[in-house]
Amino acid sequence: MSRIGKKPIRIPSGVKVQIEGATVRAEGPKGKLAQPVPAGLSARLENNELVITRAGDDRRVRALHGLARALVANMVAGVKDGFEKKLEIVGIGYRAQLQGRVIQLALGYSHPVIFPLPDGITAEIDKQTAITLRGADKALLGETAAKLRALRKPDPYKGKGVKYADEVIRRKVGKKAGAK
Repeated sequence: MSRIGKKPIRIPSGVKVQIEGATVRAEGPKGKLAQPVPAGLSARLENNELVITRAGDDRRVRALHGLARALVANMVAGVKDGFEKKLEIVGIGYRAQLQGRVIQLALGYSHPVIFPLPDGITAEIDKQTAITLRGADKALLGETAAKLRALRKPDPYKGKGVKYADEVIRRKVGKKAGAK
């Protein structure tokens, strides 16, 4: 049996969870989210805990058991507290500005890069080089951060570009002058 899959998900105070067929819905102070439960698995509420159980023991259902539990647990945690990702912009002249629901970035190209934020994600920019993304949906938040980073990945020689705040860029040695 999946160790992660059989762990119950504790429902914190302030979060309402409903099970509608094969969909689990959660509502809390940070928003509303829904997560479908794959076929062969079922969700049920037991004294303020959510339990994901599987009907059979075939390989596909066993593989999805822990995944489904983790996705539902992330959804419950997201509507309660939310998630955040921090990105840093490194490079001379590289900067970001927030204009409503759009981030305008200067990343060394001949034109400014316009990045619209998806619904459910908010951004905060500090000192034009630090971007903090916040949202209740962990998957959407990670995808948005990855798309922002992909606009100008950090290069291994000077480290210029958009990187995660906790990311360590392995630097390469450049050409040496006069080397034979």
